[in-house]
Amino acid sequence: MDTFTYTTRPEQATVPLARPEPPRRRPRAHLALALAALAVLAAALPADGLHWRGAVVLAVFTGAVGAWVFTKVDDTWIALVAVSLLAASGVVEADEVFATLGADLVWLLIAAFVLAAGLTRSGLVERFTAALLNRARTPRQLAHLTTLALVGSSLAVPSTSGRAALALPVFTSLAKAVPPRLARALSLLFPTVVLLSAVSTLIGAGAHLIADQLLADATGDGIGFLHWLLLGLPLAVLSCHLAAELTLLLFTRRQDRRTRLSLDLPAPPKTWSKPEKHAAATTAAVLALWCAEPLHGAPPALVGLLGALVITVPPHGEHRVTPGAALKTVPWSLLLFTAATAALGEALVTTGAAQWLADHALAPLRHATPEHFLVAVVLVGTAAHLAVQSRSARSSVLVPVVIPLALAAGVNPALAVFASTAAAGFCHTLTSSAKPVALFADVEGVPTYSARDLLRLSAALAPLHVAVVSAFALLVWPASGLPISL
Repeated sequence: MDTFTYTTRPEQATVPLARPEPPRRRPRAHLALALAALAVLAAALPADGLHWRGAVVLAVFTGAVGAWVFTKVDDTWIALVAVSLLAASGVVEADEVFATLGADLVWLLIAAFVLAAGLTRSGLVERFTAALLNRARTPRQLAHLTTLALVGSSLAVPSTSGRAALALPVFTSLAKAVPPRLARALSLLFPTVVLLSAVSTLIGAGAHLIADQLLADATGDGIGFLHWLLLGLPLAVLSCHLAAELTLLLFTRRQDRRTRLSLDLPAPPKTWSKPEKHAAATTAAVLALWCAEPLHGAPPALVGLLGALVITVPPHGEHRVTPGAALKTVPWSLLLFTAATAALGEALVTTGAAQWLADHALAPLRHATPEHFLVAVVLVGTAAHLAVQSRSARSSVLVPVVIPLALAAGVNPALAVFASTAAAGFCHTLTSSAKPVALFADVEGVPTYSARDLLRLSAALAPLHVAVVSAFALLVWPASGLPISL
């Protein structure tokens, strides 16, 4: 058996060049969207049991989804236009729209990004990454240790895009130190695990916060951080390691997998620095308090805010993040998009539009058995990325419809919402399906995957993903506090 020894140096994170502006769409597309929205409005207005406010919401909702699917207009701009139209037409109060900007989910995301900035700046992430990956002696060990590190990052770093950006320099170093075929497999493995591992925690994606908020608004009770962790982490661990095995089998040869590796990632000093100790203690305390919410009753957003203040406490040394620097890492566009889509989803629920849509457009599911209903929800959630690219937008589209359908079918709405949200973690078919996929598609100086490679992975991973999530929805989660029936 051959042995290869590689020495790597940490790569500096590069700022991606601005992409050229896409060509403007012809007015025909916008005209078609406007006509579709008016058609929905005309069809819904005379409907029995639907107020005119619900009809307007359906029309705006149709236009927003069509714009997300068929145009290159910025998703955040579309969402803000949609909620602005609802407020201007009097369907929702303007105060309600602006209140979503101050909602718990927005503050929780802000606090989580500040905590992640402090954790990254301290050097703790590099310490654990080097310590873990230096243990790899074979490509299979490297793949599974990488998977373990990425799954662990989902507990502290919010949003899939943030974790992908954090992992990109690590991938670049590894890709230059391993054979080309293994580097190509790793280029697929990194975004795959980043996307599938998000389900492990409530802050793993903005879509989770939207889904939990909509569930709480509709039923009076959400899932919560601890319960989400207990439900999502086992799924994340299993699905990500299965994906790692599948990626190795599809994109490496047996000889590649038998190659001995000896990575020499530069490790930090053995003694932990004060910023590392401070960041580790703060993050551990915040995670513990989030999990202990039923005991102390403090909202997760408040706990996160206190943790953000502690991790940025002065004096600020070389490896300590300042409040200003931490706030610069917050993706404000994502926060606006999250707040706007949450407001749009809430309008669908409160005006009865979601109930009407569930009764008419998806009526056959009302008569399905609970088991068949859950499998159908998983299938729709998995396929939805082909139509709506944004994960948060998919939640704002699917969750308001899933809740009334679940109630009509006698299914626990919390289980249906969680299954739909977990299934939506699959977004691997196209490069444009998710930002982490696009980020790893073209990395300068290292071999990455092609569009054909991505389709090959998607064709094998999609059925596996549906089977695993369906098994959890039917067997595991009901035994973990989410019964199938009400």
